[in-house]
Amino acid sequence: MKVHFFRAVGFLALAVSLTCAAQEKRMVIIDQDAAGPAGSDQQAMLMMIQSPQVDVLGITVVTGDMWLKEELAHTLRMLELIGRTDIPVYAGAEYPLVRRKAETELWEQRYGSYVWLGAWTPKYYHAPDSLGEMPEGLPSTKPAAEDAAHFMVRMVRQHPNQVTIYEGGPMTNLALALAIEPNFAGLAKELVFMGGSLNPQTEDPEFRSNPRHEFNLWFDPEAAHVVLHSPWKKMVCTTVDISLKTQLTKKLLDEIKTGTSPAAQYIGTYGHLFGQYNYLWDELTAAAWIDPTLITKTERRYMDVNLDRGAGYGDTLNWSEEDRPKIELQSVEIQVDLDLQKFYKMFVDSLKAPTPPPSPLTH
Repeated sequence: MKVHFFRAVGFLALAVSLTCAAQEKRMVIIDQDAAGPAGSDQQAMLMMIQSPQVDVLGITVVTGDMWLKEELAHTLRMLELIGRTDIPVYAGAEYPLVRRKAETELWEQRYGSYVWLGAWTPKYYHAPDSLGEMPEGLPSTKPAAEDAAHFMVRMVRQHPNQVTIYEGGPMTNLALALAIEPNFAGLAKELVFMGGSLNPQTEDPEFRSNPRHEFNLWFDPEAAHVVLHSPWKKMVCTTVDISLKTQLTKKLLDEIKTGTSPAAQYIGTYGHLFGQYNYLWDELTAAAWIDPTLITKTERRYMDVNLDRGAGYGDTLNWSEEDRPKIELQSVEIQVDLDLQKFYKMFVDSLKAPTPPPSPLTH
């Protein structure tokens, strides 16, 4: 009887230990326009998956940089290659709430063209049901049966005030979650997002003529407007302005390639540079959430999106406390400057680190 008693006590202690360890992790839902293989979207997700301090409850996918179906395939395959198929993947919105490709083409004829239109970019365009190129191979796993918005709502109800929403793409899925559950923003712990362009200092043609244009907010401006007006406890924003201070280089890729972890091998095989400009947009958003000390300067702004259907449709709007309009707006913490070398080291080290085991909690 004593043996059985001590064995039971041991199992109980282990269970308590595992539960406490899981509870100490920071819970996050990754909402991403998950273009792949590799690239900013997948690399940002990997940074959070690779962190032993983070519990990724699930990955929700939305059309943005690529079409939904191919983004799902790239994400499922990435999780297979790194051995983390325990993380569920949920299909979200295939189209923005209002904006459509044909309408955007007419807009460009009148007001001028944009460099990047995501899934609608003429150079890369294909039908929504096509997967395009899959150099990493097709996934054998499938997305979860539940849709992205209902999954998000279910998680914040199950873990009130504990779940961070990480947004790396257009905000369509978040707007749908808010339509299902009006208290969604209040039930979440916080929203961290890559989006918005305030006053970038650059010769990059994507922003030189259109400094307030930023793809994530522009692609679904109505959704972004809904999300930015919702009562989140905290909103943290990585803008174009601070993202332009980062750059993925051959040296960083070569350092990652020396790693033996599945994540490092994945990036080492499929990571590459895209022309002259290779900003670490989403990676910075993820890294600064994991370790806020990377950010050395912030400021408070009020943000919205231009919904007038003219030349500025989808542009970022922002104000200080002194010049804000009289309508009700939410305050956003804007990242202004960072410890660049510390960020680069974290980026490389996280991808080279061993793959963390699955969370002992089932979500």
